[in-house]
Amino acid sequence: MFASFLIGLREGLEAALVVSVLVAFLVKSDRSDRLPHVWTGVLAAVALSVGFGAILTFTAARLGHTGQELFDAITSLLAVVFVTWMIFWMRRAARALSGELRGKLAGALELGPVAVVVMAFLAVAREGLETTLLFFASVQGATTSAQPLIGISLGLLAAVALGYGLYKSAVRINLTKFFTWTGLLLILVAAGIFKYGVHDLQEANVLPGLSTYAFDLSAVLPADSWYGALLAGMLNITPQPSVAETIAWAVYLVPTLFLFLRPARTQPSPAPAV
Repeated sequence: MFASFLIGLREGLEAALVVSVLVAFLVKSDRSDRLPHVWTGVLAAVALSVGFGAILTFTAARLGHTGQELFDAITSLLAVVFVTWMIFWMRRAARALSGELRGKLAGALELGPVAVVVMAFLAVAREGLETTLLFFASVQGATTSAQPLIGISLGLLAAVALGYGLYKSAVRINLTKFFTWTGLLLILVAAGIFKYGVHDLQEANVLPGLSTYAFDLSAVLPADSWYGALLAGMLNITPQPSVAETIAWAVYLVPTLFLFLRPARTQPSPAPAV
């Protein structure tokens, strides 16, 4: 549930920030008449994301065992790629995001209402599709229950509340620290998703070694215990991972954390003209 909440909060806040920048720009530019076009684009992006989730669920349910394992593996690996790209992109582009969005919206206003709808749609649709794919992949290893859905719903509601508070300046948070800490947690979640994707490939007989365990912690981490279910649902940590799963988890986690935590390079200031 925590992983789903984190996904909803992190991705939802990014989308909420995008919408708040667009709305604030229109209000301050005395172009409030274009607000319905922004909301039309946002609602269309939400509908696309929900439809994408329905397609993923429907497709997985109609496949046989091997096909479903392959499908789950592909969606897991794609989710890892997208979330890793998103984490590093936001780390690099967060400071310039507001100005970039305002520039695009100013150009869209000159083109007409349809351009404003399309611009708002594209700005939010990316976050929505990433959220759907990441959520779908993250719940594959969890037990079947309503907790993941409750978690992501609570995360999205919290993101909307924070976004509205930031827009009204009632809430002030350090966005750099927020995205750094949530980025770290999402890297742990992504490592678990990558591990589960490898497990699915082994279930589909694409990779060998499904029964070759790296270690067995069943005695201290029972899969049916509340803490075992919690770790499995949050980080995909299981008591009997295969050697390939363990290697995949470490191969993703270690270099990704190193690159993420490495201080950003600063461009040297130009020498003063003589």
